[in-house]
Amino acid sequence: MASGSRALITGIGGQDGSLLAPLLAGRGYEVVGTVLNAAEPSEGAEVLELDLDDFASVRAAVRKLRPDEIYHLASESFVPAWWEDPVGNARSAATSVAGLLEATRTEAPEARFLFASSAEMFGAPEREPQDEETSIRPLTPYGAAKAFGHFLTQSFRRKHGLHASSAILFNHESPRRPERFLTRKVSRGAAAISLKLEEELLLGDLSARRDWGYAGEYVQAMWLMLQADQPDDYVIATGEAHSAEEFVAKAFEHVGLNWRNHVRFDESLLRGASDAPALVGDPTKIKERLGWEPEVRFHDLVGILVDADVAALRAQAAAAR
Repeated sequence: MASGSRALITGIGGQDGSLLAPLLAGRGYEVVGTVLNAAEPSEGAEVLELDLDDFASVRAAVRKLRPDEIYHLASESFVPAWWEDPVGNARSAATSVAGLLEATRTEAPEARFLFASSAEMFGAPEREPQDEETSIRPLTPYGAAKAFGHFLTQSFRRKHGLHASSAILFNHESPRRPERFLTRKVSRGAAAISLKLEEELLLGDLSARRDWGYAGEYVQAMWLMLQADQPDDYVIATGEAHSAEEFVAKAFEHVGLNWRNHVRFDESLLRGASDAPALVGDPTKIKERLGWEPEVRFHDLVGILVDADVAALRAQAAAAR
């Protein structure tokens, strides 16, 4: 859209929201981001404290803001956390997407809406790679919630003619990813051990294969989706799968270490049968229709994460002196 448009981003304090906001601001957008707590950080955006479970408040906010684009990114994205409170997380996920879609329909029907879905809704896919036509059969509450949002977005698009699209996001990482996620846990662990701040890293099963991309590029794909004349659903992925073991090996190699000398197996970290063995996306559709394709490859991504953690740990050590 043209400069001067207004964008509403839910969950602007998260990894994707914090990367999308400055991208839009740099393109001349007025950016408003929702947070649960006004103390949450934001960049290039006005912060709106909003409970997405409260439909009346959501509807009033959309009515007041009249956004041109709405990016629904807010979600608990750490899959294990969903098992700790499946009822609360599912209720919040369903209410927020339904509320935002209905508020868009009634208060800003010309707005373009994007739902951040996830490859987790594919569960244990029957084919590889996965594309927009792959069967949806989630293994986790998180995947099931994303499937609900995905289908609901399609429903509002068909029934009400909304410009509503679902971004089927495969794993995407950046230094802004919290340390509880495997990628950051590994990159920070490798960095800390290389600086002799720690001695070992505890990890679980390393056999799962994932399609890892750079989050900074994935938010660009989201923006492109809402610039298209017609709404649609797109897989956003690199098309390459790498095992968790490969990720660990590459992270330690980046700092000149052999991971086998420093990583210890911890049975308590195993996820069991709910963990999909392999998720790898086919980004052909978004490449052909919107011209998007990733430039940051797997080894580059690992290096970005490890270098950021080395720099951060060095800065912390210097500040502590």
